[in-house]
Amino acid sequence: MTPAAIVQGHRVASGLNGNPRFPGGTLRMQLPFFAALGLDLSAFYPGTLNVSIAPLSYRVVQPRHTFRALKWHPEDPAEDFSFFDVTVHREGATPVYGWIYHPHPDTKPVHYQKPDVLELLLPWTEGLSYGTKIKLEVPAEQMMIEP
Repeated sequence: MTPAAIVQGHRVASGLNGNPRFPGGTLRMQLPFFAALGLDLSAFYPGTLNVSIAPLSYRVVQPRHTFRALKWHPEDPAEDFSFFDVTVHREGATPVYGWIYHPHPDTKPVHYQKPDVLELLLPWTEGLSYGTKIKLEVPAEQMMIEP
């Protein structure tokens, strides 16, 4: 298991940054496109939980799902997205299952993440806030966490 800490992201996926280009957030705009391709994310909170695994970093091996050239925004170029299984563990709580949401940096127009930050898609989970320490369980055949 990989130790991680919850950090603040750009708040674009959830729409909490108020950017009028992404009404309701990028995830709400993307959900119908992912669903049409067979990945139903409706059970998850429509925003990402950003976690830092510093000083570690990650390396993509074989995602569970990859969608290439997804044109989800009327003005922005198409993007590639991958999804990886993740289980979030924290002390005294039931594990939470979700996805690592990975917009490919080479096709993402803006809002880049640091190399130690992963974006998680989870059901709404009480008790998670900035600074909370968690542990991530990610299948090694999908993603390697390394120094």
